[in-house]
Amino acid sequence: MSAIEYTIIMKQKTVKIAQLSNGKVPLAEWMETLDKAVKIRIQSRLTRLLENNLGDCKKIDDEISELRFKFGPGYRIYYTELDNIIILLINGGDKSSQSKDIQKAKVILQEWRTLQ
Repeated sequence: MSAIEYTIIMKQKTVKIAQLSNGKVPLAEWMETLDKAVKIRIQSRLTRLLENNLGDCKKIDDEISELRFKFGPGYRIYYTELDNIIILLINGGDKSSQSKDIQKAKVILQEWRTLQ
């Protein structure tokens, strides 16, 4: 019996966080509202994005997807993926504000595009 060798090459992702024309960073502002334990859990998940490990996520429409967190009130971070390389994080929220957060994510994405 011969051994079969597999080589898996995984490209790391580049993660960019949207900054608006007024200098504000919606994701960072949202993260500042969270307590330390929650922030650590979310930052750990965001670190895994660099390794192409999105975890629990869902496509909302052609542009917006969400990272879903199964703790607390159902935290969400909305993002878009460009050229299958860049993940742009846009804003965060929870299940109770999901509809409003998705609309906000779309506005942030459009503004971010005008700045590129």
